Amino acid sequence: MAKKTECYVDTSAFIAFLDRSDSFHALFRRLFSEPPPLTTSSLVIAEGHGWFLRRYDRQRAIQFLAFIDALPVLAIRGFDTSELAKAGRIVKKFSDQDLTLADAHGLAMMRELRIGCCWSTDRHLGLDGVPLVI
Repeated sequence: MAKKTECYVDTSAFIAFLDRSDSFHALFRRLFSEPPPLTTSSLVIAEGHGWFLRRYDRQRAIQFLAFIDALPVLAIRGFDTSELAKAGRIVKKFSDQDLTLADAHGLAMMRELRIGCCWSTDRHLGLDGVPLVI
């Protein structure tokens, strides 16, 4: 059996999987059922926690963190001053777009780690409302 390709996971993919009202829930439920090795940024985790906290409540935000903790195939890359510099260069390069620091860090990670697969519904990482799953 062939090795599954590593994928980068954006905040929007986590939200789509965990929020049953999301229009992409069924797709990401299928993808997370047998995931390949996954990588994300600590900024994505912070962004996801904040989203569930603001959209729902503290309990849903904690459930999000529990899901992250229970996902054995997920590697989380930290965000320090060197990562800030990399992400900052991308934000500046694409200053005509509304890239968040989390988006830019994800793009930097994908380039550096040579990850060619991204799970996202974000228009910067995906295709304007169509999830990017390569």
